[in-house]
Amino acid sequence: MSIEILETFPNPNPERDYVIVHSFPEFTSVCPKTGLPDFATIEMHYVPDQTCIELKSLKYYYVSFRNQGIFFEAITNRLLNEFVEVCSPRWMRVVAKFNNRGGITSEIIAETGPKPEYLP
Repeated sequence: MSIEILETFPNPNPERDYVIVHSFPEFTSVCPKTGLPDFATIEMHYVPDQTCIELKSLKYYYVSFRNQGIFFEAITNRLLNEFVEVCSPRWMRVVAKFNNRGGITSEIIAETGPKPEYLP
């Protein structure tokens, strides 16, 4: 898992606020307690500033967590921190929707500051 995997490209419309949403339904990691696999859909919502995250590098970044033992809360906050470090968005939210395990589903949401009023 390396932040260096993530690449960006120039925002084609930096003068405008608009929302980008990327959804990755194939996220996997490992439970650090049991060693069993965890599956999730990761959603990234952000208002770009000067750069946007490139999708091929984003996929490789997500896949790099495949064998990593990490708790849901740690994953979600790490993703947010590293995405913000890479692209410095005006606003960002990461939603991690983990599949059912033992009859419990978990959804972890982390974001940078208050949501802008113009967002749905």
